[in-house]
Amino acid sequence: MDFLTSQTHLHITTWVIAIVIFLIAALGKQSKGLHMTLRLFYILIIITGGALFFQYQTNDPMLYGMKFLGGILVIGMMEMVLVRQKKNKPTGLFWILFAVFLFITLFLGFKLPIGLNFLA
Repeated sequence: MDFLTSQTHLHITTWVIAIVIFLIAALGKQSKGLHMTLRLFYILIIITGGALFFQYQTNDPMLYGMKFLGGILVIGMMEMVLVRQKKNKPTGLFWILFAVFLFITLFLGFKLPIGLNFLA
């Protein structure tokens, strides 16, 4: 396994764990510790994604930039859902935006050259 593959797997592992933690926190009983753990994973996602972005964005800078932006928006919507739930405010719009941004980001991630050949 080369460095690129292991770095990509690390990034995928961090966002999969973050989405699982997010769903547990959003659909179950929220706890401050769970939310803080999720925030730690946000940082790990940004670090691993940023490393991939800056290392490989010369292949197709626009698509990599769009994926990077999509990833930041996914994290933002996750945070908005949890914070608004805690304040007992409506979250429907943010759930929809979360799903849309997640789909776009996953599609771009699998489509890009360093992504897994999952959709081929």
